[in-house]
Amino acid sequence: MSAMRWLVAVLALAATGAWAEVDHSHKAWDDLLKKHVKYVQNGNASRVDYAGFAKDRAAFKAVTDSYSKVTRAEFDAWTKPQQQAFLINAYNAFTIEKILTRYPNIKSIRDFGTVFGNPWKDKFFTLFGQPAYLDQVEHEILRKEGVYDEPRVHVAVVCASIGCPMLANDAFTAEKLDAQLEAGMRRFLSDRTRNRYSAATGKLELSKIFDWYGKDFEKGHRGYTSVKATAAKYADLLADKPEERAIVREQKADVAFLEYDWSLNDVK
Repeated sequence: MSAMRWLVAVLALAATGAWAEVDHSHKAWDDLLKKHVKYVQNGNASRVDYAGFAKDRAAFKAVTDSYSKVTRAEFDAWTKPQQQAFLINAYNAFTIEKILTRYPNIKSIRDFGTVFGNPWKDKFFTLFGQPAYLDQVEHEILRKEGVYDEPRVHVAVVCASIGCPMLANDAFTAEKLDAQLEAGMRRFLSDRTRNRYSAATGKLELSKIFDWYGKDFEKGHRGYTSVKATAAKYADLLADKPEERAIVREQKADVAFLEYDWSLNDVK
């Protein structure tokens, strides 16, 4: 290719935004989250103002469009924390986008269907220039063995349900990623509606998240070697009395998994 043709190609790419600079602060997404995510239960859970997101359609679309424009080459050039932050933010933004296609006439993300119309399998957005789906982002990229090896991702990607870990009101960024994931774990395990030691049953009652994805907490990644060991690390959050915390810390309680609440995590 001649120098002139190369220059023309570069200018064409710049004009179409194909080489647009990615904002790794995710400020536009952060602004929307701060505006439309409300904390409840002493900050250990949250609700989403979907009506507010709908009113901010233009700003929200600008965010999802910017995520869809990222190329595989750009993504591969980023650091792993930058990649993780991008994928988590994209997953959460596209989940809200899916809800808005039916809002306000929707009570649960499962209203889309679990076979036909499955919201996690439906290719309703673009990623790296190809039709993509939510399970692809979570299971085929974020959870892929040997890539990030980060079990705490399960408190970061949010399925628009009350039973899910809370959607935080700040965007994930590479610089704060570890602290944000740890804060997410602490908030999730502090929410006694979803995780707790029960003196009445003598059992450690945990979210189904730890049932469905328990193996991710058994591989030693980030120091997590089992579900019980994970709970032991956060024993002070799961029980109030010293003797009950000791039971959790010493991993003496059997685990029972709580029923999952698939109700939409809407503010209303």
